[in-house]
Amino acid sequence: EQLNRFAGFGIGLASLFTENVLAHPCIVLRRQCQVNYHARNYHLTPFTIVNIMYSINKTQGPRALWKGMGSTFIVQGITLGTEGIISEFTPLPRELSHKWNLKQIGGHLLLKGLTHVIAMPFYSASLIETVQSEIIRDNPGILDCVKEGIGRVVGMGVPHSKRLLPLMVLTFPTALHGVLHYVISSIVQKLVLFVLKRDNSHNLPTESSTSVQSMLDAYFPELIASFAASLCADVMLYPLETVLHRLHIQGTRTIIDNTDLGYEVLPINTQYEGMRDCINTIKREEGMLGFYKGFGAVVVQYTLHVAVLQLTKIIYSTLLQNVS
Repeated sequence: EQLNRFAGFGIGLASLFTENVLAHPCIVLRRQCQVNYHARNYHLTPFTIVNIMYSINKTQGPRALWKGMGSTFIVQGITLGTEGIISEFTPLPRELSHKWNLKQIGGHLLLKGLTHVIAMPFYSASLIETVQSEIIRDNPGILDCVKEGIGRVVGMGVPHSKRLLPLMVLTFPTALHGVLHYVISSIVQKLVLFVLKRDNSHNLPTESSTSVQSMLDAYFPELIASFAASLCADVMLYPLETVLHRLHIQGTRTIIDNTDLGYEVLPINTQYEGMRDCINTIKREEGMLGFYKGFGAVVVQYTLHVAVLQLTKIIYSTLLQNVS
C-alpha cells in the first residue's frame, strides 16, 4: 500500500514536471513564433523548432529557453485562488454535481470566464516575460509579474506605447479562449476516460498480473485522458491563441528573438484595433497558416509528454512486478 501511494505520487509529480518545467522551452518558442508577424519561417514542424531552440541556446544560453517560468506558476496560482474566492462568496459552482442542469453549467462557465478576466493583466505580464528576448532584458524579480499586472490595471508602471489595447478590448477574447479551452478539454477527458474504463473492464487480467494491472488501471487512464484533453484543446484553439497573444503583446514595447535566425532581436509594432481586425490582418498578410506559426512546438511538447508517460509506465510496471 505504501509503495502504491509512493508510486501514485511519483507518477503525478512526473506529469507535473513535464507539463510545467520540461516542456517550458516549447511554450517559450511557441509564443515567440505566434507574436512574430515578421517571421518568414512559420515553424510548422518539430524539426525547425528543435533547430531554432538549439540556435537560441547556443547564442544566449539555456536560461533563454526557461524564461518566464516563475511567472507562469504565479498566474496559475492567481487563477486557482481567484476561482476559489469567487465560488466561496457567490452562488457560482466550482464543481458540477452529477445531477447538473443548464443553470449550473451556465454558472460554472461564468465562474471560469470571470476567473480568466481577473487573471488577465497578470497573464499579459507573464506572456511578456516568456517572449521578451534575454539579450535586452534585465533580471526580472519573481513578483514582477504581479507588480506589472497591477500596474497594467491602474495605468502605472512600465511605459507603454499608444498602441496598447485597453483591458476591456482584451476581455472578450481572453474569456472566450479560457472557457472554450476548459469546455473542450473537459469533454475530451470524460470521453477518453469512458473509453479506457470500458476497454479495461473487457480485458480481464490474469491472476499473476492482477495486482500490477489494477495499479496501472488506477493511475494511467487519468493521465492519458488529461494528456488527450490538453492536446485536443491546444490544437483546436491554436489560431485563437495566436490572435489572443498578439493582442496582449501589442503596445508593450516588447523585443523578441528573431525566430528565423536564432539570433538578433525584433520589435513588436503591430497596430491591430481589436480581435476582428487582428484575424483579418493575419489572414490577409500571412495567410491561413499564419495562425499556426510555431505549431511545431506543440508537437515537440506533447511528444515529450508521451515519452515521459511511457517511461513512467515502464518503471512503475517493473517496480510493481519486482515487489510482487
